[in-house]
Amino acid sequence: MAAGWVDAMIGGGGLILIPLLMAVFPGMSPAMVVATNKVAAVTGTASAAVAYLRKVPVPRQLAVVFIPIAAVCSGVGALIAAMISKDVMRPMVIVLMLIVGTIVALRPSFGQGESEEAPSIGRRVLTLLGVGAIAFYDGIFGPGTGMFLIMVFTGILSQNFLASTALTKVVNTATNLGALVVFAVGGHIWWQLGLTLAAANVVGAQLGARTVLGGGTRLIRILLLCTVVIMSCYLGWQQWG
Repeated sequence: MAAGWVDAMIGGGGLILIPLLMAVFPGMSPAMVVATNKVAAVTGTASAAVAYLRKVPVPRQLAVVFIPIAAVCSGVGALIAAMISKDVMRPMVIVLMLIVGTIVALRPSFGQGESEEAPSIGRRVLTLLGVGAIAFYDGIFGPGTGMFLIMVFTGILSQNFLASTALTKVVNTATNLGALVVFAVGGHIWWQLGLTLAAANVVGAQLGARTVLGGGTRLIRILLLCTVVIMSCYLGWQQWG
C-alpha cells in the first residue's frame, strides 16, 4: 500500500517494495524479486492512471503513440537487463536526478503553467525519443522512471506538473507491462505473491492519486524535490555505502 501511494504521487514505489521483498524472502532470486514487483507496479500504476484521467485532460493522440513505443522499449530493456551492471547505471541516474532537482529548485515557475499552443512536430518527436529512452531504462533498471517522464512532458511539451503526472501514469503503465511480459515469458514471476501485492498496491495508488489531485502542482513540485534527495541518497548508499 505504501509503495502504491508513493508511486501514484511521484514514482519510486519500487524503492520501497523491492528491498522489502528481498528482506522478507531472502531466497528469491533478483530476477524474481523485480518481476514480482512488476505485477504490483503495473496494476497500481494503471489504477492511478484511471483516477487521474477522470480529472485531468491529457493529449490522447500523443498517449496513443507513446504507449506502444514505451511497452516495446521497456521489454527490450528487460531482455538485456542482465547484461548491464547496476554499478554503472547508478552514478548516471544520480547525476540526472541532481540535474532535475536543480532545474526545479531554481525555476519556481517550472511546471506551474501550461502552454496554450499545440506542441510542434519537432517537440513531439523529441518527446517520443525521450519516452523510448526512459522506457528502455525502466526495463533495465527503473528507479526514477516516473520522475524522468514528468520532466520530459513538462519541459518539452510545456505542460503543468499535474497534466504531466497524469500522462506519466499512462505511459508508465505501458513500460511496466512491457517488462512484465518479458519476465512472465521467462518464468520469473511468483504469481500468488504478486497478485496479493497488486491488490494492496491498487489501494495505495488510489490514495496517492487523490492526494495529488487535492494538492495540485505545488504538491507535485515539493514531492519531486523530496524524491530527488531520497533517491539520490538511497542509490548513493547502494553504490558506495
